[in-house]
Amino acid sequence: MRLVLALEALLFVADSPATPDELAKALGVPVFEVEEALEKLGGRLHHTSALQLVRIAGGYQVCTKPEFAEAIAKFTQPQTHKLSRSLMEVLAVVAYKQPITLAELDDVRGVDSGYGVRQLVERRLVCEIGRRSTPGRPILFGTTQQFLHAFNLQSLEDLPVVNFESDNLPKAIGMEHPPDQPSLLDQEENSPSGDASLV
Repeated sequence: MRLVLALEALLFVADSPATPDELAKALGVPVFEVEEALEKLGGRLHHTSALQLVRIAGGYQVCTKPEFAEAIAKFTQPQTHKLSRSLMEVLAVVAYKQPITLAELDDVRGVDSGYGVRQLVERRLVCEIGRRSTPGRPILFGTTQQFLHAFNLQSLEDLPVVNFESDNLPKAIGMEHPPDQPSLLDQEENSPSGDASLV
């Protein structure tokens, strides 16, 4: 029980999802004990608390349950920074095509994407992940852990399926998806804390 409480304390103060390895190292116990204790903590919170334990962006995080989102929003009055449709389009192309250069991004969208990429880098949703080994060594861009966190994704494998051969690419990205798969646009309003803010 002491390990469960210790995990709850660590997750409460963590500013980003924590992995079992990180938690085990901090507590000096084997990873399997942490994983067992996380299961117990998740069950206890589910039945007795306004908080819940979620697995997101490769780790675990304690957050408020969705049913309290409206009250929390009224109390905290958070500033929302929703992405415009053009920024969502840039972000979606980067997410699905990464690693991708700015020139390749422009080619997919048919318009200049420099401003959009800079905005997404500032919001920590996109970052430089290397350089392509071609003349000029252009910068390669990819998504960040913050991107996974903002859209409530465990990994990039959880992205909705997209047909990039579609004649209507902007509509296809994050809009058309199989049943039970979340849309990027839908998840903008469904962060784990109930806050629609992306940053």
